Amino acid sequence: MSEKVTGVVPAAGLGSRFGGSTDKQFISLRGKPLFIWALQALDAVPEISEIIPVFKDGDMEFGINLIEEYGISKVRRIAPGGKERQDSVFHGLKLVDAKKGIVLVHDGVRPLLEPALVSGAIAQLTDCDGVVVGVPVKDTIKEVKDGKVRHTLRRDMLWAVQTPQIFRYETLFAAYEKAAKESFCSTDDSALVERYGGRIKMVMGSYLNIKITTPEDLKIAELFVETRMEEA
Repeated sequence: MSEKVTGVVPAAGLGSRFGGSTDKQFISLRGKPLFIWALQALDAVPEISEIIPVFKDGDMEFGINLIEEYGISKVRRIAPGGKERQDSVFHGLKLVDAKKGIVLVHDGVRPLLEPALVSGAIAQLTDCDGVVVGVPVKDTIKEVKDGKVRHTLRRDMLWAVQTPQIFRYETLFAAYEKAAKESFCSTDDSALVERYGGRIKMVMGSYLNIKITTPEDLKIAELFVETRMEEA
């Protein structure tokens, strides 16, 4: 692939659902901060030429020191975090130099990303406006309002969305600009592109590519890492 690929990694959240005094992205998994796991995975993807992490102001120095400590080679600039995830990603997008290239957004609290999965997803950005990795849901999903079930959804049509999500830079940035003007907010990058008519392709992700949201998620990730080490 000749186009430059830039990764934006939002890691500016407070992690209120996780609890504790440490911001979630700095929680340790097997002795290493969660966001470092994510950056190392992206650093190992040959198609990616630059990674732009996003930290809130109070975490900037700490985050930079960790990036230097772990030798993340593709980080050359840091973006400041915003009030919401969408604001943080938008700040990161504004620092991307390759306006005619490809941009990839990956959550800083998805530590178990496999580089090969990323390369495969990037290659799928051909006949669409965005590529999203995800997995088919295993449980039956119901729509509930005020404690009452409104609908039982068809499980065979439902996927759990993950990151990375991959777009032409101009496509994603235009969607973010329009959303900002309309004060429309979403926790999902592809939802913004969809809102303005973009075509999104879903490709198979990994059930190991979990987002660390609660302490229970961290315990599951530790088991996944242990299993991976045993199989290596």
